[in-house]
Amino acid sequence: MPNRRNFFKTVAGAAAGVVVGGHSFADAVLGAAQSPAATRRRAMIAGRRVTVVDVHAHTFVPEVWDLVKDTPLAASARNNLTGTIALGPGTAARLQYMDKEGIDYQAINVNAWGYSADRALARDLVQLQNEKIAAGVAAHPDRFVGMATLALQHPDLAADQLEYAVNKLGLRGAAIGGSVEGQELSDRKFDPFWAKAEQLGVLIFIHPQGTPELEASGRLKGSGGLENVIGNPLETTIALSHLIFEGTLDKFPGLKICGAHAGGYLPSYIGRSDKGCETFPPRCTVALKKKPSEYLRQQLYFDSMVFTSEGLRHLIAEVGVSQIVLGTDHPFPWTKVAVDHILDTSGLSDADRTAMLGENAARLLGITS
Repeated sequence: MPNRRNFFKTVAGAAAGVVVGGHSFADAVLGAAQSPAATRRRAMIAGRRVTVVDVHAHTFVPEVWDLVKDTPLAASARNNLTGTIALGPGTAARLQYMDKEGIDYQAINVNAWGYSADRALARDLVQLQNEKIAAGVAAHPDRFVGMATLALQHPDLAADQLEYAVNKLGLRGAAIGGSVEGQELSDRKFDPFWAKAEQLGVLIFIHPQGTPELEASGRLKGSGGLENVIGNPLETTIALSHLIFEGTLDKFPGLKICGAHAGGYLPSYIGRSDKGCETFPPRCTVALKKKPSEYLRQQLYFDSMVFTSEGLRHLIAEVGVSQIVLGTDHPFPWTKVAVDHILDTSGLSDADRTAMLGENAARLLGITS
């Protein structure tokens, strides 16, 4: 195929369906820079080593158990204390996974789970998690960067926590939920947090917590895991849409926000968002400085979790290569293999692949190696 011709100068005869030594084309090119005895895959593009960065990588801090075991949060923590997701005990397995997949760095984050905590517990919980994340990064600075957890239900505290995490602990941003105990992230109460995120210039990764309001109605019950398959990307779609239409992105134009799961459904139907205020002007009570679609190409970023080559090409068409970063949702097995998803998508240039595999994320997260 034309897009693969001369794609990797270290691999001859690149073409669709090529199998080298019993492995796929992508397997072969990722292994081209290593000796046969090596176990770590290395991505090469046009004969040049490229850094691969996974922005969507979950972890959990088992040490929080003593803080939450006698609280309602215990149920949320209990199933994450062991296994690959557990920071510390699961690190060896995590590194093995990264080596196998060809991932150089993970931006490790704890999926938001403690928004019901009172101020005192929230303060202690976040401090412990962020310190342990920083320690995990310090143990493997060539493989991990850390994303802070925050008590977003207490916005002023969250702003202070973010500043401390970035300036004192060396974390590169924060991971937050798509809503906070039913409140939208665009609510003006969260402005102190957004102001601090803009001031620090760090990436904010939004990961959905589902749509409990739909789950309560019963519409997502039944076969198919719809509370996740539909509910999670739907929450991201709603969260990002409110940040646009309520003027948060205009008020804080320096924000850098990444939406998990390719931003949910927003990029795929952004044309309707553009036309909504034109069609029903009275329903748009906040005057925006740009068309909704323009925010997708400037302040918003999206992970690559769209599963098909056509999906990735469509995402690129709507938001641009510069706004897309690699995401795996590790340790949940949604993708296999996320790196190959980008390598094997036709119609992309070497520069496109390099950017999405890691160049964009390295810039956002301050990875310089």
